[in-house]
Amino acid sequence: MNKIISMAAAAATAGILLAGGPAPAATPATATPAGRADAPAAVRLELPRPTGPFAVGRDTLHLVDGNRKDPWVPTADRELMVSLYYPAVAGTGDPAPYTTLDEARALLTDRGELSRHATAEQVAAVRTHAREGALPRTGHGRYPLIVLSPGFGLPRSSLTVLAEDLTSRGYVVAALDHAYESDGTTFPGGRVLACTACEQVFPDRSLSRVSDARARDVTFLLDRLTGDHPAWRRSRLIDPRHIGMAGHSIGGASAAGAMAADPRVAAGVNMDGTFFAPLPETGLGKRPFLLLGGDPALLPPDIEDTSWADAWPRMDGWKRWLTVTGMGHPGFTDWPVLSEQAGSPHPETPLSGTRSQQITRAYTGDFFDRHLKGLPAPRLDGPAAADPEVVFQRS
Repeated sequence: MNKIISMAAAAATAGILLAGGPAPAATPATATPAGRADAPAAVRLELPRPTGPFAVGRDTLHLVDGNRKDPWVPTADRELMVSLYYPAVAGTGDPAPYTTLDEARALLTDRGELSRHATAEQVAAVRTHAREGALPRTGHGRYPLIVLSPGFGLPRSSLTVLAEDLTSRGYVVAALDHAYESDGTTFPGGRVLACTACEQVFPDRSLSRVSDARARDVTFLLDRLTGDHPAWRRSRLIDPRHIGMAGHSIGGASAAGAMAADPRVAAGVNMDGTFFAPLPETGLGKRPFLLLGGDPALLPPDIEDTSWADAWPRMDGWKRWLTVTGMGHPGFTDWPVLSEQAGSPHPETPLSGTRSQQITRAYTGDFFDRHLKGLPAPRLDGPAAADPEVVFQRS
């Protein structure tokens, strides 16, 4: 059985990232103008509309862990930027921006394909469906919490389509930016922190340090969201008894790490991420886990990774191992959707961005519906005629 690995670690962690080609991880966020001068300025990029019944609100939270130094910059305390999505009252609040202009410039500097057809201004102006400061939807009880962690080098905005959709289905979603682990993330004071971690882990292949650090980030986040003195003004929306985590690439591997480290994380999804750290021999406390991978046929023939097969016997609860025919590693993110709208289908994922996101949202959402809400999810029981691309590798 072939294993889908993180393309961020492909070729023995040679630095191949989403847009193809080596990634200059330490490139300053504003080093060069991103986007070609002849990019089609008339194109308005927008995300797919969420499928659930709830409108989506969004807050932004900056958290500092004063008890822990950053693993990549030991002179600094560990920091997180968090987008908190919540079910909202329709028509309230203001349209939420997709990303800052500095973040868009950093992204396009390192992700070449989209930059050939879109400018940083267009990416920053992507139309989302969340509204900042919207009134929370009350009267439905508390909502389960889902933590989202992006791929290595990618910002939290890369999972916006998934975050908005989960929220529309009745979840609070906390999408994380882990300091010094993206192309460029804007922190308070106008600081744009680039991927210092990339400089450190690619040369010595110590990517397990990333998932280990993120597991600790999640524990800190849950303490700050559900503790006695929560950092978020809407924390009472969260049902602390029902918490899940999903992530893309190494963010997906980090979901298992967070579950191993923190019993509050009750269910996890790994979207196409290599496990750089092994799962505990004692398992995950019989908690459910979904492996959702891309197409094995799209991997270079010289890449061999057994981390999913190695982890499978240690997943001691409900579990599924699914792959999606035609979907490459970037297909779980927003990029193929935006690339297609900009006139440049993503070369690493033949399946359309629209279809890739339909599958990602449906299977991830149904997994959490089943395991955090106790709702039926028949598409997880076996192959479905409506989803011919989805292959049940193991169950």
